[in-house]
Amino acid sequence: MIEVTKLNGEKITLNSDLIEVVEETPDTVITLTTGRKIIVKESRQDVKNLVKSYRKDIFSV
Repeated sequence: MIEVTKLNGEKITLNSDLIEVVEETPDTVITLTTGRKIIVKESRQDVKNLVKSYRKDIFSV
């Protein structure tokens, strides 16, 4: 799970396994495998780093 910030400032925790696509248009839009789209303040690279960090934590145990 990663924590991201929606444009209204609300923090949400997102299941990173459901992320299908992350694109900057120029806002960062995360598309989930469910078809839901979430616009966040973090950059595409930030989201990528959050997912990588989360997976390192999970698989290093």
